[in-house]
This record gives sequence, C-alpha cells and structure tokens, in this order.
Amino acid sequence: MNASITPITMPKFGLAMTEGKLAGWMVRPGATVKAGDDLADIETSKITNAYESPAAGVLRRQVAQEGEMLAVGALIGVLADADTSDADIDAFIAQFNAEFSAGAAESADDTPPEPSVIDVKGRALRVLDIGHGDGDPIVLIHGFGGDIGNWLFNHAALASNRRVIAFDLPGHGGSGKDVGPGSLEFFSSVVVDLLDTLGIERAHLVAHSLGGGVALTTVKNAPSRVASLALLAPAGLGPDINMAFIDGFISADRQKTLIPVLSYLVHDKGLIGRKMADDVLRYKRLDGAVDALRQVAAANFADGHQTDNLRPVLESVPPTLVIWGKDDEILPSSHAAELPDAITVEILPDTGHMPQMEQSEEVNSKIRTFLAR
Repeated sequence: MNASITPITMPKFGLAMTEGKLAGWMVRPGATVKAGDDLADIETSKITNAYESPAAGVLRRQVAQEGEMLAVGALIGVLADADTSDADIDAFIAQFNAEFSAGAAESADDTPPEPSVIDVKGRALRVLDIGHGDGDPIVLIHGFGGDIGNWLFNHAALASNRRVIAFDLPGHGGSGKDVGPGSLEFFSSVVVDLLDTLGIERAHLVAHSLGGGVALTTVKNAPSRVASLALLAPAGLGPDINMAFIDGFISADRQKTLIPVLSYLVHDKGLIGRKMADDVLRYKRLDGAVDALRQVAAANFADGHQTDNLRPVLESVPPTLVIWGKDDEILPSSHAAELPDAITVEILPDTGHMPQMEQSEEVNSKIRTFLAR
C-alpha cells in the first residue's frame, strides 16, 4: 500500500467491542490535523468516545458516513499528504476494503474473551476473567445500575501484567437478580464468596461508586482479603446522593426520559448516546431487574441520603487511592476532602461521575502507577 496514506479505522475501545457507530465527524475533508487531534465521535453500547488521529496529515476522504455501524478495524477515513492523487487514494481504499473483507473471513473464529456465568455459592454471577501475572489479582466492582461494561476502557489495560476479574453484582447485568437485602454488607459478602470460588486469597479492589462502598465494607469485614483499594467516586464517604439520578434510572422506560438521567454521569453530555440508553433499557426489561434496583436503592438511599458512613474505615486500610471527577453530579467530589493523610487523592478536572470512562487513559495510568508502588 501507499506509505504516504494513513488509514483511519474503527477503533477497538475494549475487549468486548466488535463494532461501533460513527456518531459524527469532527473535521471536514481537506482539513489538516495533527497526531492526537479529535477526528470523530465513536458511539459504543456504553459511551461515545472521541477518536484521536493516529498521525498528522490531511483528511482526504471520509469513507464512512455519520450514523454508519461498522466492524472494528473497518476503514472510516483516509489521511494523506495534500499532493497524493485522488487515484492513489481510490486504489488504497479499494485494496484496504478487499484485504479487510478477506481478513475478517479468516479471523471469524478469533473472538475476544467472553464473560461466563459461574456458580458462586449458589448465586449465578457473570464474570470476565483475563490476564495473568505473579501479583495479587485485581477485582473490578461496578456501581449502581452498572455492569462489567463499565470497565470497557480499563479491563484489558490493567490486565497487561496481572489477572483482572470483572463481574456483575447480583441484580445487575447478566448475574442473577436476587439481591437479598440489597445492602453493602450483602454485596461485600458476595465479593468474598467470589474470591473463595476463584481460589484467590487476596486481591486489589478497584471499585466505582456503590462498588466503592462495597470495597470499603469488604475491608471492614475481611481485611486480610484486600491487598489495596483504588476507589473511583466511592459511596460511603458522605451523605449526599443525587436521587434524581437514582429515581430516574429506575423509572425511565424509554430513550427520551433515560438519556437526560444518564447525562448526570458525565461532564461532557455529548458522551451519552442512544446505544448506551438502549443497553440500559434492555437490562431493565430482564425479569427482576427493576425490582432489584428498587431494593438496592431502598437499602442504601432510603431517606434520600447514603445509609452507610464508611469514613471511619479509612482510618485503617491497606494502601488506598481515591480518584474523583471534580464535576461529579451524583456523588460530590467534596466527599474526598479531609481523608487520612496516608490516602492518595486525585481530583480530575472536567470529569464527572465515571472517570474510568471519561478519562480512561489517565485513570489506567494512575492505577498502574499506584499498584507498582
């Protein structure tokens, strides 16, 4: 192929991503871009993400149209020097598409790791277990209404040199919908049961939102099982909770009412798309899903405030990192104030409640650096 031409292809943002929608182009044909400039918005089932240019050049062709759904690796655009002929670009596109189609047929069986549903002391949990290494494994714990897809941009990155397990909490995703009392104590007991089932003596817990409260409760009840904590906007460190989000997440039954609720999750509202809303609505249609959410909300936010105060737990914890989006609209970043000096606190500007998705590269880097210590 012509070395002066750079293909722009549908990116793979996570292990489970096989396709994405070109939500919109951010530059016009003929525009000169630098490496790292935002070229397009790519919509996944979880969030819309900016696609950064892999190289400098002129955007000579928009091969894919806005709204088009394409497989990972498919050609969406072409960068080239201004003096590269249109004929050379046409030939490049034809050759790329022919080779991509042939390669896709050859690699049809080369599927990414898939989660599986396992029995954990009588409970069905959906688990995605990847990576290996000599250190203690990482266990990823999502928050209220979430699932393993909340770690779309983190799971593989953190598994580069160690085992990393993500799972759906009971009542969520592909796990069984029985949440018992729905309390942090209940979910913490499930974490310990999962460690037992997988033969893990202790683990690093990387946890988000309600999952952060679950992780802190696990430290309180089973400290020997926790090697460290990386808490992203964790529950349990203050009374405040945005009940408009909680109530709206439970009650919304169509895109029009759900998208404004999901927008509370992020600083950049443009990241919330229809695919994310559809993914949540599909989950909520599962038998028992909405009842489970109601039970969890009743147990943890009964009077419009957080039920559990876990700040005392932080007086005696393993190494702990707290990451919070400064513009969090669900759990305010002020909850990270006045934590014990031994705890590392990182407040990220222009970031909402889901830093692991809005600022995935920075969050992954901070967690890797923290674990390397």
